[in-house]
Amino acid sequence: MDKPTVQDIFLRFYPGYLEKYSPSPVQSKVANCIINCKTGAYGANISICEDCGHTQIHYNSCRNRCCPMCQALPKEMWMDKRREDVLDAPYFHIVFTVPQELNPLIYSNQQLLYDTLYHSVSATINELTEDTKHLGAKVGYICVLHTWGSEMNFHPHIHVILLGGGLTAKNQWRDKGEEFFLPVKVLSKLFRGKYLNELKILWEENKLQFHGSSVKYLNHYAFKELLNTCYEKDWIPHCKKTFNGAQSVINYLGKYTHRIAISNHRIIRMDENTVTYYVKDYREKGKWKEFTISGVEFIRRFLMHVPPKRFVRIRHYGLLCTRSKTKHLALCRNLLGCKQYLSRLKDMETPQILETLYGIKVTVCKCCGGHLGKPQQRIPLRI
Repeated sequence: MDKPTVQDIFLRFYPGYLEKYSPSPVQSKVANCIINCKTGAYGANISICEDCGHTQIHYNSCRNRCCPMCQALPKEMWMDKRREDVLDAPYFHIVFTVPQELNPLIYSNQQLLYDTLYHSVSATINELTEDTKHLGAKVGYICVLHTWGSEMNFHPHIHVILLGGGLTAKNQWRDKGEEFFLPVKVLSKLFRGKYLNELKILWEENKLQFHGSSVKYLNHYAFKELLNTCYEKDWIPHCKKTFNGAQSVINYLGKYTHRIAISNHRIIRMDENTVTYYVKDYREKGKWKEFTISGVEFIRRFLMHVPPKRFVRIRHYGLLCTRSKTKHLALCRNLLGCKQYLSRLKDMETPQILETLYGIKVTVCKCCGGHLGKPQQRIPLRI
C-alpha cells in the first residue's frame, strides 16, 4: 500500500504487536482510539437536506491527542487563542535536551522526570533572565515537551518559545533588541546542574523506579557513575534566531504545540511486514531520507511517545502564566505601544470555524446545494 495512514498501520500490525508486547492502559487506549477513529465506533452525525432529502453521514473522531487525524482543528483553535498573547517584540526558540545516557531512566519514570525537565528549564530561564547582568526582568515563555527524534526513537527534549524582553521590578519594559540575551554556555551549565541535582535528590528519596536497562542504577555506584558521565558532557541548548512579526510567532507555535511522533504525510508505503517513512538525516544537513522498519516495531516506537495520563505537555510561565497574563500583557502593550491581536474564532460555532479555516460548509448539501437540517446524534455503529 502506498501512502498508508497511521490507522492503516495499526489495523494491519497491532495484533502482531500484542503477541510480542504488553502495552500500558494509556497506550492501549491510544491504539484503540486510532483504530476506531472516524469508523462509526464513536457514533455518527446524520443530516438530511431540507430540499432534496439527501442523507449525509459524518463519523465522529476519537479526539485523542495522539491521533494524527484529530490534531488539525485543536491546533488551529489553540493558535488562534494565542494571538491575544503575542507582543510586537523579539521572540527566541530554544531547545533543551538531555544526554542519551539518561533515556532509560527517564522512560522508567516518565511523569516524574518529564516534570523535572520542566522544573529545570523554568528555573534556569528565570534565574538568568532576572539577573541584571543578562536582562534583569521577568519574561514570558511557553514550554512544549517532545519525546521523539525523526526516526521515532526516544529523545526527550523541551521546546521553549521565549519572549525576548520583560518587565523589571519597577514595571518598566526591558529588552536587548534582536540579539539573544542569554549566554549559551552559562545556560547549558546551569540547566545541567539543576536537572542532575533534582535527579540525585529523587534517587536519595527512593522516588525513582527502575525497569529494563535502567535496573543497574539501583546500585549506588552505578548511579553515581551515571551522574559523573552526564556532568562531564556539554548540555548545549539549541537557540534559533528571532521571528519576524507577531504572525510568524503564531505560525511557529503551531509547528510544535500539537505535533505527535509522526504524521500521515511522512509515511511512504507499507507491505506485509514493513513500513517505510521519511526521516531527517542530521549528518547530511537535515536531508530527508527513506527509513524502513517492521510494522510491529513502528507501533512500538509510536506508542513509546504516548504521554502519561492527564499529563500537560504545553505549559506557560512568567508573563504568560494563566493567573496573571491579562494584567501583565496589557501593561507590556502600553509600554511598547503595540496593538492587541484579537482571536478570529472566538465565540464561533464549529460549522463557522470549519468554513473560516478550510472553506468547508457543513450545512450545505453536497448534492443540490440546499440547507442541511440540524445533525442528529446516533449511537455507535459498532463497539
